[in-house]
Amino acid sequence: MKRVGAKNSPVFRIVVADSRSPRDGKFIEELGTYQPLKKGDNVTMDLERAKYWVSKGAQPSETVASFIRKASRAAA
Repeated sequence: MKRVGAKNSPVFRIVVADSRSPRDGKFIEELGTYQPLKKGDNVTMDLERAKYWVSKGAQPSETVASFIRKASRAAA
């Protein structure tokens, strides 16, 4: 996840990045966003692209993995 947004107002972009890149550095593809302070539906993500990258060997963080699980359950 890449942090963007102002101080005390975090917004995160869910991205596919090389493990050698810094947290807010270069990334391969943006998959969605996460707004932790927003109530209700605070995650938007392209689930198909996320599944594609996981099938290619990408290792999601614990937080992103939970987002993928929730989105898969909601889609089913």
